[in-house]
Amino acid sequence: MTATGPEAVAPVPLSLLRGPGATTALHHELRRTHGPVAPVVLDDGVPAWLVLGYRELHQVTADAELFSRDPALWNRPGTVPDGWPLPPHTGRGAPPVLHTTGPQHTARAAVIAHALAAEDPFRLREQAERFADELVDGFCARGRAEVIGQYAVPLPVRVLAWLLGFPPGLAPELQSALEAVAGGGEGAVEGRRRLSAAVVELVVERGRAPQDDVTTRMLADPAGLPEEEIARDLTLMLLAGHRPTSDWIGNSLRLMLTDHRFAASLSGGRRSVVEAMNEVLWEDPPAQNVAGRWASRDTVLGERHIRAGDLVVLGLAAANSDPEVRIDRTALTGGNNAFFSFGHGEHRCPFPAREIAEVVTRAGIEVVLDRLPDLDLAVAPEELARRPSPWLRGVASLPVRFTPAAALGARR
Repeated sequence: MTATGPEAVAPVPLSLLRGPGATTALHHELRRTHGPVAPVVLDDGVPAWLVLGYRELHQVTADAELFSRDPALWNRPGTVPDGWPLPPHTGRGAPPVLHTTGPQHTARAAVIAHALAAEDPFRLREQAERFADELVDGFCARGRAEVIGQYAVPLPVRVLAWLLGFPPGLAPELQSALEAVAGGGEGAVEGRRRLSAAVVELVVERGRAPQDDVTTRMLADPAGLPEEEIARDLTLMLLAGHRPTSDWIGNSLRLMLTDHRFAASLSGGRRSVVEAMNEVLWEDPPAQNVAGRWASRDTVLGERHIRAGDLVVLGLAAANSDPEVRIDRTALTGGNNAFFSFGHGEHRCPFPAREIAEVVTRAGIEVVLDRLPDLDLAVAPEELARRPSPWLRGVASLPVRFTPAAALGARR
């Protein structure tokens, strides 16, 4: 049978997954209509395949040769309009490590992993708690706060800036640039330019004056990567570490403030925090969909005929909720970490990066609950809205109230 492209099979706009509707219900409808691999269209009518099935996603992510990260394989370069809003997702231009393959990818990924793994986890935790305390000090006396914008968003930026070696005062500028990129639209290009310029300046400075930070370790790695590649990979680390971590914090706090299974133990032991974080990675992962992979040859996936060069979007949230592997979704997932929220295979999130995200997320949640033990929603749960994105899933705003408390200042 001749392979056909996704545009020939009544594709569904991926933008449906950025709306206010229940994502799980939309995934169910897509599975019912199209099976485990659904034809979709991205912005400006660009066709792709969305992988919804757990087994099918495992197949795609485990076979880096058949489903490559190399965007040069794409069979539609001439039809994608100028100014298309998704180049960061699809690796157009000079590639960061995410869009390299083979030995080049292995070498660059190893440099990142070694530089991150060398960080002392106790020092990391201490810094994350210090930054969290400083942020809580900014609103604890008021009795009310909006913990996404005032807390969950700036905390990962501060930790990342410290980890990579940026001057302490640069965190607000980095946050502004990162938020512009995450927001898309006209500001994304300028935000990425500002971010890249700051990273290049940091790489040059660390070449002159080494310090105990990730940038210095990458520059000193025996692999001897060019500074340009290190700068691109550092930029990717900021982008990949910022919004997903802030959404992990925000989504976990939302769950603990709205789900009776967790709300009763808000002021209890630490187990509920860890369980909430794990539950979010299954049910409400920050990375909802990820683009992409490109088929290196004609193949069949989930009974769909995929052409060489077709773009494949990884439906991480959909695969996590696949009824073939999640038969009873009312039960807590406990310590089960077979989710796809950090990817899988050769291009999964490096383990040291995942550990860092876990430390920052857990510290962020525990500090705010320690400091404000009667934290509660200031609005009805149904009033909470998600950011309108089919890619990253997070709470747009989380208004809370609590008994006013004194700032700690330098005491902690």
